[in-house]
Amino acid sequence: MVALTAAVRFHARQTPQRDALVYGGERVTYGALWERSTRLAGMLAARGTVKGDVVAVLMKNSAAFIEIALAASHAGAVLLPINFRLAAEEVEYILGHAGAKLLFVDEELVSSAGGFEPRVVVDARAQKGMLAQGSAPLERAAALASTDLFRLMYTSGTTDRPKGVIHTYNNYYWKCLDHVAALQLTAGDRLLVVGPLYHVGAFDLPGLAVLIAGGMLCVLREFDPEAALETIARERLTGSWMAPVMLNRLLAHAGRERFDLSSLRWLIGGGERTPEQRIREFTGLFRHGRYIDAYGLTESCAGDTLMEAGMEIAKIGSVGRAVPHVEIEIRDDAGRALPAGEPGEICLRGPKISPGYWREPAKTAASFFGDWFRTGDIGVLDGEEFLTLTDRKKDMIISGGENIASSEVERVLYGLAQVSEAAVIGLPDERWGERVVAVVVLRPGAQLSAENLAAHCRGHLAGFKVPKQLVVREALPRNPSGKVLKRTLRDELAGGGGA
Repeated sequence: MVALTAAVRFHARQTPQRDALVYGGERVTYGALWERSTRLAGMLAARGTVKGDVVAVLMKNSAAFIEIALAASHAGAVLLPINFRLAAEEVEYILGHAGAKLLFVDEELVSSAGGFEPRVVVDARAQKGMLAQGSAPLERAAALASTDLFRLMYTSGTTDRPKGVIHTYNNYYWKCLDHVAALQLTAGDRLLVVGPLYHVGAFDLPGLAVLIAGGMLCVLREFDPEAALETIARERLTGSWMAPVMLNRLLAHAGRERFDLSSLRWLIGGGERTPEQRIREFTGLFRHGRYIDAYGLTESCAGDTLMEAGMEIAKIGSVGRAVPHVEIEIRDDAGRALPAGEPGEICLRGPKISPGYWREPAKTAASFFGDWFRTGDIGVLDGEEFLTLTDRKKDMIISGGENIASSEVERVLYGLAQVSEAAVIGLPDERWGERVVAVVVLRPGAQLSAENLAAHCRGHLAGFKVPKQLVVREALPRNPSGKVLKRTLRDELAGGGGA
């Protein structure tokens, strides 16, 4: 198995002057990207990094982020991208649980890193790359096996702490092969990278697979609809992945008609059921492009299904069919396969599926029926094997493209002296897809304002996880065994019940 830099090296030999990366007004050729990545790998080696060491990245999008990912692989290290929106307490937990040996952190995010050392602080100049100008290049990449760890990605689960998803090189390269095939990627592809690179959507869908094909990545530090439209037009970009909240803002942007967007061939979305109106608005703006509804998870390196060209309206509500090397079955609670048309748990099998969770053998075992990964999502396959999502089995909220475990927020709410019982749910939100809602029962005589609740949560959670609405009730609905009936709460509050 080869490092991520193998494709860069190939194209650096074949077409060294071809653009590989564009960021912050700077263009980086394949020849330059190879040199930068190997010098940075040399710097890692000089600092004592050895094969298997975990190298963490707490950064917003930049050229440096991609160079670090390439260099870590070249040196045989394991990449640990961390959500920069997390609170310091959450970052500290992830760094400790993963066993990180080194941290790259943006200058503006240093406070989120707590006291972790050793660290490399990346300032605005270094974010454009050239992190290791004075280092000797590590010409020979580390010897890697298909089962070696490429990356750890921490995702909100159904427990009160995030789980570290294991991605091997086998997982990553099969993912790339599937996306190259399904999207027909070539050296002519020019990808807008506007989602956060700590997320599989931006990094993997198709993300760095474009470099394998010899294409170009155009990276924006943060999402802004005006900047995204202007960049598509200026760079003649051909594709992108965006979370639904990003696409909604782009389609609503007042100046959207000013730009020549004829180069864009496709845009991948997903994460929620896409309404027909959004698809029609997309094709009205991007007249030569198609909207690709998709389904995938962090545990599968994203993009397990993609909607096929020409089927968007005929199969409205579906997220498409499986990519070449992914199998899908719908199973009941006992693990029995269900026939077409019957809803059940979506289960996946294939070489791009993670083998499990870092240092969590019990959670790993509970996530599989044999070699079938249990997604926790409920869906149905039709007679043509198109998948439709119907529900989420796990108590997960998806807000602005981010996964939020309700139990993680509940753990923080129980830290309030006023709270006797708490349940956290997601309710439909026009801008974010879902908003986080805290439903609480207060202790006798206690009072709690939405402002006080938010202030408490901000000290322990990332901003996007902080409840945007507080509902105080005398009791929570429960079943005979005492479990809170969150679906009942969602139905009641979505219908206007509650404060």
